[in-house]
Amino acid sequence: MARNKSILSEARQIERAVTLINLGARLQVLESETDLSYERLLRLYKEVSGKSPSKGQLPFSTDWFMTWQPNIHASLFLNIHEYLNKSAALEDIDIIIKAYQLYLEQTQCQGLEPLLSVTRAWRLVKFVDNGMLSLTTCSRCAGRFVTHPHEIAKHYICGLCNPPARAGKGKAAGSLSMH
Repeated sequence: MARNKSILSEARQIERAVTLINLGARLQVLESETDLSYERLLRLYKEVSGKSPSKGQLPFSTDWFMTWQPNIHASLFLNIHEYLNKSAALEDIDIIIKAYQLYLEQTQCQGLEPLLSVTRAWRLVKFVDNGMLSLTTCSRCAGRFVTHPHEIAKHYICGLCNPPARAGKGKAAGSLSMH
């Protein structure tokens, strides 16, 4: 019976890896979130995506999440993630996958280009788990936005309520516009 469990477990690991690859996850995410060997993941990545995985390090700075539009996208994802984390009995990586899929649905419904990759979303959750980023409630709209952990919540105003001077002026495809 133990042998069947290991086969089922491996099948779940492969299914999870395939889902992550289809969402565009980097190989480092797959290595961290599955028990599959590097060699198997590499073969699986090439088979699923038809190409070799991207090289290089994962983004490590919290700064990207603080810029205007990325902050809005990261905040949307993280709010979805927090909701699922409280209401769904799923493993951590499965919550990230489901939250990311819902984030993609929301951006698509709004006609926006998703700025957040699944790898950045995964990294965002790690930053929050490690106390490097958190959610702070906007004192105007009561929405919750990604901030540095010791933001003074009483006076915090989000980027939607107080956008930067040039916000929404660009013509980039899928970008937010402020009317």
